[in-house]
Amino acid sequence: MSTLKADTIQSTGGGAATLTKQHAAKAWNHFDGTGTVAIDNSFNVSSLIDSTTGQYASSFTNNMSSTQYPNTGHSRHDGGVNALFSTSNKDVYPPITSSCGIDSFSSDGNQTGTDSDQMSQLIHGDLA
Repeated sequence: MSTLKADTIQSTGGGAATLTKQHAAKAWNHFDGTGTVAIDNSFNVSSLIDSTTGQYASSFTNNMSSTQYPNTGHSRHDGGVNALFSTSNKDVYPPITSSCGIDSFSSDGNQTGTDSDQMSQLIHGDLA
């Protein structure tokens, strides 16, 4: 049996390698959305913007091929109280090929923006 070892795999054009017949996440991140916002861990996310209370935007290292990609996530606030999560506020951060926004709301029914201490975002789709 042969073993292939590599640190980086790129397409022949130098960009991200295309995964065929696989639907792996194309970008994800986990971050603390309170205080000074900081990415804890990520893949294909180059930076994070904290717009206002409960509104964030992730910028991709490698762009998506279109604006029609699934953006899902989860947030947790104050050590276990789940906050509602929605995809991008289209008026503030509409989904574009280089970034997308996410919102976190309080779970008390008022749907007011809430900075959550544990935010996770997952992006599927095709890379450009």
